Amino acid sequence: MFDLISQRLFADAPQETLYHYTTLSGLLGIVGAAELRCSDIRYMNDSTELRHTLDLLSDHVTRRILSGVDNPALLTTFLDWLTHRVVSGPMLFCASFRGNGNLLSQWRGYSVHGKGVSLGFDPAHILDCALRQGFEVGQCVYEPALQAKMINEIIDTLETLAGQTPSDVRAESENERWMALFQSIEGDLLRISAVLKHPAFEEEQEWRIVSPTISDPASAPVQFREGTSMLIPWYPFCLRNAAAELAIEHVFLGPTSNIDLSMNSLSLYLRNAGATPAQPITYCDIPYRKR
Repeated sequence: MFDLISQRLFADAPQETLYHYTTLSGLLGIVGAAELRCSDIRYMNDSTELRHTLDLLSDHVTRRILSGVDNPALLTTFLDWLTHRVVSGPMLFCASFRGNGNLLSQWRGYSVHGKGVSLGFDPAHILDCALRQGFEVGQCVYEPALQAKMINEIIDTLETLAGQTPSDVRAESENERWMALFQSIEGDLLRISAVLKHPAFEEEQEWRIVSPTISDPASAPVQFREGTSMLIPWYPFCLRNAAAELAIEHVFLGPTSNIDLSMNSLSLYLRNAGATPAQPITYCDIPYRKR
């Protein structure tokens, strides 16, 4: 039942060019290795990742308990379980794309002045790469009413499944069954969380590639990089299709004080790497000053 909820979120396919913002250093890594480094959802740039869905669930469950539900113990136990699983649960890796490859907020957030690019990929290419690697592609949901409806459906389904416990089951056994139920839906909850974003980020028009859930990092190609204040787990997403093509469709060069030289060297690099975009490179034309 929960898998049907998450499947609906990943049912729509992108039609527009998908842009990935990065630094020049990131560009060298992406093109050189022909892969994206997908970060665990808990370690992504937006500090509200995962926490936003947890807050929505917590608010909704609290309102239900206060209104008088048949089984408040179930919902209380569920909230307690969620709180503990936020940090220590299975891993889920994501990478972000935007429908708009030239947003000032993204140049500020994902690149350094004079060192930013957004790489545009054919959506069919990304979908093909995702399918071959067991990833899903989903558009982020920002509309509060749609998020509330989805959270309501999640709790309805949880109560329905938990209500199937036989009435003569002892309390200890019932709690154990609840824990087994929570664990069985954890992967779907993570996938749902990956595409529910705070409404403040709506202008980003974000799409995400989302990995399978990983319970044992030692059995998967999980790697680590240095972050600002901690190590960041990441998972490789190969950008080559079955024909071994990187297939970059378009590139925006971000704000820089050296437009001509930067455009020239970027073009030379992509050509030498065999990754010349299908369309000419475009300068962003945004008057963003380094401070």
